[in-house]
This record gives sequence, C-alpha cells and structure tokens, in this order.
Amino acid sequence: MDFWEYLSSRHQQLLTDAFQHASAVFQCMVIATVLGVLIGVLTYRSGWAGTVAVTSTSMVLTIPSLALIGLLIPLVGLGVAPTVITLTLYGLLPIVRNAIVGLRGVDPSLVDAAKGIGMSRPARLLRVELPLAWPPILTGIRVSTQMLMGIAAIAAYASGPGLGNEIFRGIASLGSANAINQVLAGTLGIVVLALLFDAAYVLIGRLTIPRGIRA
Repeated sequence: MDFWEYLSSRHQQLLTDAFQHASAVFQCMVIATVLGVLIGVLTYRSGWAGTVAVTSTSMVLTIPSLALIGLLIPLVGLGVAPTVITLTLYGLLPIVRNAIVGLRGVDPSLVDAAKGIGMSRPARLLRVELPLAWPPILTGIRVSTQMLMGIAAIAAYASGPGLGNEIFRGIASLGSANAINQVLAGTLGIVVLALLFDAAYVLIGRLTIPRGIRA
C-alpha cells in the first residue's frame, strides 16, 4: 500500500502514539522548566555558581541519548521512568542558561526602585525580575521543546511511549512492505507535533509578554 493508504489504515494507532509523544514531552518540559528556572534563580547572582550550573547541564548533552537511556534501564527499568529522566535532563540547559541570562539582564534601577518602595526580595523576584526575564526564559523553553521532540523518539528503545515506536518498528522490519511507511509516518508525526508546540509558544508569548518588552 502507498503512504496515504497506510495512514488511513493505521490512523487510530498513530493518533494514540502522537498523543503519548506530545504528553511525554509536555510533562517533561513542565518538570524541566520548574527545575531550570529554580536553578537559574539560585545561581544568577553568583558568577561561579551560574557557570557551574550551565556547565553541569551542558555536560548532559555530551552523552548520547541512546547511551543515557541504556544506562538508566538497569536502574529504573523500562517504560516511562527512563523516558522522563532522560527528557528532563536534556531539557535543562537552554532553560537554565536563558533564565540566568534573563535575570542578569534585568535593569538594576528597576530592582532598586522596587526595593525603595518596600518590596521584599521574594516579591522583587516574583513581581519584577522574573516577569522581565520571561521572554528569554520562554525562548529557552521553545528550544528545549524542539530538542525533546526528537530525543523522545529514542525512548522507544526502552519501551517508552510515543511515535518512536513507529520508527523503530519500521527500522526493525526494513525490506518489508510497510517499513518505509512506518518510519515516514513516525518522523512526519514528530515534525507536525514540533510545529504545533512552537505555534502554541508563539501564542503564549503574545499573551504573556507586553508589547513594549517584545519590541
């Protein structure tokens, strides 16, 4: 059968895999965002601490994703656990780096003004610094999401959820009638999901970033 016939006959399974893929990336991005912003908040005031944070998270990217998943399998087993750990670790660097850059880029005069009207340090952070640092943080989240969309496909190696299962099944059966269709369907599905997520981030940016800051 041709590719369109394959999609028609397998659309239910493909939609299920796509939903699982998107759900895994979304949930891991939420965890990575919380951890990344927290690390940024804790380290941006210190030059050496910020350097350690960025260097530590960047070292994760030097580990091949397949190798990292393979190392995690004996520790946490197959399925969701190695997928979540791997995606979260890989998603940290752009968020941590952009959070530190964004927080350090806040105009000190604005922070001093907030301090002058009696704002506590937590209040200054939540009401002044983080809102002004939000545009670069959101950019880091967008970059991380695009990375994780592709890396999530490797999770199929550990029986993880998502469209990677379609790709792995196609690779394992190369030479059969639908092998190329399987690989193509999984790959295009990931590309479509990445575009949808990015469009959602653009909308979030327009809704949460004041026009003056965007400019």
